[in-house]
Formats: sequence, structure tokens, C-alpha cells
Amino acid sequence: MPGRLYRALCEVCSGLQADGALFSGGLDSSAAAALTGCSKGIVVTLGDDAPDLEYARQAADALNMDLTHVVVSRDEALNALPDLIAALKTFDPAVPNDLAVYFGLKKAQDMGFHSVITGDGSDEIFAGYSYMRGIHDLDTYIRDLSLTMTFSSNPLGRHFGVTIVQPFLHPDIIRLALATGREWKIRERQGTVHGKWVLREALSGYLPEAILWQDKRPLETGSGMTALNDFFEARISDSELRESMRQHGIYFMNKAHSYYYEIYRQVIGRIPRPVNGQRACPGCGAGIHEGRSHCRVCGWVERGSL
Repeated sequence: MPGRLYRALCEVCSGLQADGALFSGGLDSSAAAALTGCSKGIVVTLGDDAPDLEYARQAADALNMDLTHVVVSRDEALNALPDLIAALKTFDPAVPNDLAVYFGLKKAQDMGFHSVITGDGSDEIFAGYSYMRGIHDLDTYIRDLSLTMTFSSNPLGRHFGVTIVQPFLHPDIIRLALATGREWKIRERQGTVHGKWVLREALSGYLPEAILWQDKRPLETGSGMTALNDFFEARISDSELRESMRQHGIYFMNKAHSYYYEIYRQVIGRIPRPVNGQRACPGCGAGIHEGRSHCRVCGWVERGSL
């Protein structure tokens, strides 16, 4: 199976080109850049020190890539929130993840790039997330997820006029991933359980071991953007959070979530209500299509779906 996946990735990527890559130094962005021969990468961090930076530098050196480091200050991140939330039409708590993509694509636009490549989709179809290890019927879960997964890079790419290239979302790769059972995706190696095992093995000898077998770093963590949550935790009191939930009738997962909603109210306005074929989100009341378990407006996820 690893050999079959490697051949499929090479075939798909041989027909893809991009001016640069959104580059964290993780397995997915490194694989996408390497397989397409992309020679320029952009890494984004909040402040000048975050986990992704060292990984990105090591991976860029190994792949002989030119790396551009975008350092974002806290004030710059806060000032970008209205533009980001207006573009995505969401106040999902995952906004810190989207901020890293936002500033990466903004830099790509500034550099004159017309297209960038990303590793979007790899974690979803090859079981890269740690929570997936606890899902009993993982194959069915991934199959359902493949029909509904979306990525902020697409609307943000349109926002900045940059085309997003996503090799892991090519139909041939998705079909192969869905035909690959759980036993190929989650395995133990040297005492450590890894997701995306088949992808790591497929690229063995093609990418350095340090890239292949590193742990998964969520983008908001690797970029350091999660530090914004600490800022909002200190800025908003517990009583203010409770009052905001009471006043708006919305369940906020944390204080940052309530802050993002206040911006959403300013730049978007009212939350869209359900229409035919939709049900109301228990978190915010927005419409959710039947058969889906995630609200794209507030980020609510049905626990039973996991």
C-alpha cells in the first residue's frame, strides 16, 4: 500500500505547480512542496519564536527551499480579525489557525505569487489527528468527513487573489485514501503510535526521517497563534463571559470565542437561521445541513460524531 500511494502522489503532483508553499515544516506541507518541486516557502509565527519556525527551517534546508518568515505581532493579529472574520463568515474558536493562513496568503500576495500549495486534507483522509485513534468505525468516519471537509485556505485564497493548490484533495488521492483501511493509517513505530502511517512509509527515503516521523502540530499551536487565547482569558472576566452568553443566547467555548463573536456581529451581522434541509445549531442557532455535525458559523461540533 505505501508504494501504491507514493506512485499516486507522484503522478498527481507531476501535473501541479505553484509559486510558493504555505510551509510549517510538518509532514504534509513538506511532502506537498517536495513532490511538486516548489522552491519557495512561507512560514508564519506570532512573535519571532514558535515551534513551526525551527521545523520549517530544518525542512527548508533539507529540501533546498527559500524560506520567508512572516513575524506577526499581537496587535497585527488583533487588527486582522475583522477582515478575516468577514472573509470566512465565522467566529469559530479555530480562528487562530486561520490567522496563520491569512498572513501567509497576504505575504504571498505581497510577493506577487499567483498560486500557493498546501498540505490541506492529509490529516483528514489519512487519520492524522490524535482524536481519530478513539473512533471505532474510523473508515466510515473518514468517508463521511471527505464529503464535508472544508479549508479556510480556499476562501482566503479568493480574498487575496491567490490560487490554492491542494494535492491531497485530488480525487485520485482521496479515492485511494478511502480504500485504505485503518490498519494502514494508525500504527505503532518504535513505541510511538502514529497517524498517517501509510503516508509516512510511502515517503520513506524521499523525505528526511525527522520530517517523516515528527508529531502532529496543529497550525494554531505551531504558529504560536494560540497565545491569543491567553490574551483574551486575561482581558475578559468570567462574569462578562456569562453575561455575553445570557444576552446573546450563544454557547461560547472560551473567552476568545465570545470576542470573535462580537467582531462577527460588527462585520457580518445576524447569524443566518436554518432554511429548508437544515437544522438549528445547538450552539448558536445557525443552519446546519442534515447529516453534518459541525457548524461552520460558530464551530460547534456534535460530540457523538466523534
